[in-house]
Amino acid sequence: MTDTAEADAAPAARRGSGLARWFNRRGWADLTIATPYVWLTIFFLLPFMIVTAMSFASRTPTSPPFSFGVHDSFLNFENFARLFEDDLYRRAFLISIRNAALATLLCLLIGYPMALGLTRVSRSARNILLMLVILPFWTSFLLRVYAWMGLMGTNSWFNRLLTSIYNGLVPDDWAIRSIQMMHTNFAVVLVTVYSYLPFMILPLYANLEKLDLTLDEAAMDLGSRPFRVFLDVTLPLSIPGIIAGAMLVFIPACGELIIPGLVGNPSQPMIGRVISDEFSSARDWPMASAVSVALLFLMVGPMMLYSHFEAKAQEKKAMEP
Repeated sequence: MTDTAEADAAPAARRGSGLARWFNRRGWADLTIATPYVWLTIFFLLPFMIVTAMSFASRTPTSPPFSFGVHDSFLNFENFARLFEDDLYRRAFLISIRNAALATLLCLLIGYPMALGLTRVSRSARNILLMLVILPFWTSFLLRVYAWMGLMGTNSWFNRLLTSIYNGLVPDDWAIRSIQMMHTNFAVVLVTVYSYLPFMILPLYANLEKLDLTLDEAAMDLGSRPFRVFLDVTLPLSIPGIIAGAMLVFIPACGELIIPGLVGNPSQPMIGRVISDEFSSARDWPMASAVSVALLFLMVGPMMLYSHFEAKAQEKKAMEP
């Protein structure tokens, strides 16, 4: 009996030791690689598939307020057709793209000099300045928007200061009591720039920090002025950082909901507000899903094109002698 038990235990021990060896060699690596894919599958791919399927459904007064097969075919394409026929959705997309593009451009104009300045200061000062860049994230996003609402109010010191400056620059006939800033696209762009500026600065800083400063010195030794050195050397090498920062700002700004809802003009809604209203007020879940899918493809499409051409460029560069 003892010999039989030892014979049965030997293969089990070998299997156990083999499993342990595999796990020690590859298990942790495979688990580390698989974790982000599992995360994206659960929290992105599956919800996206649900929303996409819902976009082909039809609105019903039941609960849930959608169903399949109401029309002649199982899939209903009328929701996507309304995106091109209804002026509300066309205007919302155009307003969202315009505001997001303007906010992205302003973030670039403000953030590029700040990121470039971070790479030119000492290491100790750089750490302090980087902390100041990310300091707004230590407070609630909603509280920061409410703070801007107070600043842009009619009786705020900020509004009175800008009004006095404006009245001092224009003739008396054009003088006004206060500048209307709240519930305008100006307010949406201003608060968006303030909120998303760190997302532009940090990728630019990460890119500019890796640049070789000896290239600038070599260009200056060859007779280039500082501005030409910036245009010919620094700016072209920082294009990847500019694109990364622009994507990090433009994509969330285009679908922003909180900022337009609090400081924007209700008569000029952005697409995030339209999606929220379709889900909650109108209870038209299929139409809201169709708008969400269209917005996602509108945002992901340029990213995929950029990744494709960037991979082609890297491949071509690697093949060069």
